[in-house]
Amino acid sequence: MSDYNTNMNREDKIIKVLKSEYPNADCALRHDSAWQLLLATILSAQCTDARVNIATKELFKDHPTVYDIQKLSIEALERYIHSTGFYRNKARNIKKAAEQIIQIHGGQVPDTLHELVKLSGVGRKTANVVLSIWYKKNQGIVVDTHVKRISARLGLSKQNDPVKIEAELMKLIPQKDWERYSTLLIHHGRKICTARNPRCNACPLANNCPSANIL
Repeated sequence: MSDYNTNMNREDKIIKVLKSEYPNADCALRHDSAWQLLLATILSAQCTDARVNIATKELFKDHPTVYDIQKLSIEALERYIHSTGFYRNKARNIKKAAEQIIQIHGGQVPDTLHELVKLSGVGRKTANVVLSIWYKKNQGIVVDTHVKRISARLGLSKQNDPVKIEAELMKLIPQKDWERYSTLLIHHGRKICTARNPRCNACPLANNCPSANIL
């Protein structure tokens, strides 16, 4: 196996290849506001984006704003999001976050990492999604299961903790590409670099991946 650490700008090559492979890659969670994106991202924990979109289609149609969710009973909210799993805990967090946004932020989803992670049910991953996708602020890197898995296979991080993975990636990936890196890896993880039986023979990153010949 060649020494991949000696390759110059390997991270730039990886991003360039992925941009070419997935030119239309975008956030899969459907939303029309920062609040809807925040809510959908909370629901996406332990759930597929496709399933979240099914649940939020009716929810956003009937109750599109943070004020609508605040007025909605928790039992009614649970019925909307039941299919996303862990719905009771998610409903409590969503209701509490709605109250915090209205009471503390005047109904506007905050646009800083510091304020976002103070909201109920919001960690760094959810905060980074809202910041990068809606506010176009690259203040961190979204580390979901796809990003964690593929970054490890690419040899970019050996950490298991998402916060530590993010810290390592932020040192390697140019800040201008932080949002694209996550979005592109998520698409790549769904299509090629799956958790089981990754399609290394069809992978455009094979020449830059130290795991390609051993998976």
